[in-house]
Amino acid sequence: MNVKITRNAAKVINKELSKEENQGLTLKVFITHSHGDHAHYGMDLVKASKKDQIVSTDKEIDVIIDGNDPLLDGVKIDYLYFPEEGFVITNPSKGNHGDH
Repeated sequence: MNVKITRNAAKVINKELSKEENQGLTLKVFITHSHGDHAHYGMDLVKASKKDQIVSTDKEIDVIIDGNDPLLDGVKIDYLYFPEEGFVITNPSKGNHGDH
């Protein structure tokens, strides 16, 4: 399983993870709903359990994902400042380049 985090997203995620109230939490990416051959994604900070699959990224941020769902393999987490500020999660490896 593979998860890509852009530099912009890593800055924002690390800032959140460094907050005292988020100590001991791990980033989790999940599917909010799927249809056809693509999915829509969400994310949260949660306490990892022993059964969770944790993927390490090149930005030294661990991410919990459901290893049994192929639509999560290859997700890309980005943080955009324009046209609206916020996270965008896509899966280019599965042909999902954004919401429709």
